[in-house]
Amino acid sequence: MNNSTILVVDDQSTHRDLSRAALSGAGFAVETASSGAEALERLHAANIGLVLTDQIMPGMSGLELLREIRRQRPRLPVVIVTAHGTVETAVDAMKAGASDFIPKPFTPEELLLVVRRVLEHQDLVEEVRTLRERVSDPYRFDRIVSKSPKMTEIFEMVRNLADLDTTVLMTGETGTGKELVAHAIHQHSNRRDQRFVRINCGALTETLLESELFGHERGAFSGAVQARRGKFEYASGGTLLLDEIGDISLAMQLKLLRVLQEKEIQRVGGNETITVDVRILATTNKNLEEAVAAGTFRSDLYYRLNVVRIQLPPLRKRREDVPLLAEHFLRTFCEKTGRRLRGFGGDVMSALMEYDWPGNVRELANAIERAAVMAPDEQITSVDLPLRTTSRLGTAPDDLGMNIAFKEGREKVIEEYEKAYLMHCLRRFKGNIGQCAQHCGIDAKTFYRKMQEYDLDKRDFKKSEAFLGQE
Repeated sequence: MNNSTILVVDDQSTHRDLSRAALSGAGFAVETASSGAEALERLHAANIGLVLTDQIMPGMSGLELLREIRRQRPRLPVVIVTAHGTVETAVDAMKAGASDFIPKPFTPEELLLVVRRVLEHQDLVEEVRTLRERVSDPYRFDRIVSKSPKMTEIFEMVRNLADLDTTVLMTGETGTGKELVAHAIHQHSNRRDQRFVRINCGALTETLLESELFGHERGAFSGAVQARRGKFEYASGGTLLLDEIGDISLAMQLKLLRVLQEKEIQRVGGNETITVDVRILATTNKNLEEAVAAGTFRSDLYYRLNVVRIQLPPLRKRREDVPLLAEHFLRTFCEKTGRRLRGFGGDVMSALMEYDWPGNVRELANAIERAAVMAPDEQITSVDLPLRTTSRLGTAPDDLGMNIAFKEGREKVIEEYEKAYLMHCLRRFKGNIGQCAQHCGIDAKTFYRKMQEYDLDKRDFKKSEAFLGQE
């Protein structure tokens, strides 16, 4: 059963105390709030798994609180406490998304019965959702698609450590999916209903990074016209992803180390110590061991971050995933745009499999989207792919002109590109030479001469479908 905290919301201290005593006596962790506004603050400060709220409260009513919770955390169960005999209120609460309701006055036994029923149902819903994801796509974990043994090991590691609140360091080349793994850890943890906050440490200056992480008080620096929460406060109760942690300065490393050790922060320009409950995940594409040896990364921070290490393999080390990912990205594109593409034709998959993908999964996703946009027919062909991905398709290095004179080799590559470009235009405009020439920025006579040079016949392209709806 769900072992997270129950939040009791009631403006009457007697009622709060009675509910807390009953729930605590049954082994539940309990937090309390005296108003709807305080309850919303508590949601971000603790791992709340259920809200028990009175309906009639000054300021924000229980129904209003319910609607706000549904907006912020749609899957968080909420039980409404109603006055005796107010059936209409109970009906309204259920329509607004309440998990259940309990009328006043109630006994401790009645309260525990409702709470346990709601939590058991919530656990069942989560289990069904997880099983449905696995059954619907056996090669998909959260938003990650793979069937490679290495990635399967990583999936299992995520499942095992998700609920442990352990700091995790994810390493690997750019584009390997480190952020997706971080998301998966959060979504499978007890913090799933709290915020997942990401900050790119390498994209900000030291001063700006400090303000973004820790927040600042009014007047802390020029332009600080009001106090502002930082990412640590904003993510409290949830997960904070420190992306590209290897790029921060030594001074910031020391400040970050203190937060990880003490679980406390101070806003820039402030003196108040603020306790934060945040799970830390970190990513980097750098070799931190080498950085430690070179003195550019603190060893004590490295050991704090490297509690559990997940090394993401580059795509070239799991080529069996390339067809799977390509199909997934194409399907996603078609669903998003409404285009109907049947898949990949001819030697496309061979080209995708042979290419080394230095940009990894991100580069593959971009290549498939580009090909889907450019494809004039129902199938993506090698002509639609970025040239770099097909440069080795069906050719040995000698065929590309590597062992002949530079001028001759360059001419050979140019010829291959020209032919591919002409074929793409002819497909796009269904053999209409005038439209092709206009698109290319040359006269029709020159375009026709180039077609003859490469033995291309416009009749072969007449049956091509319109490109992106063009006639």
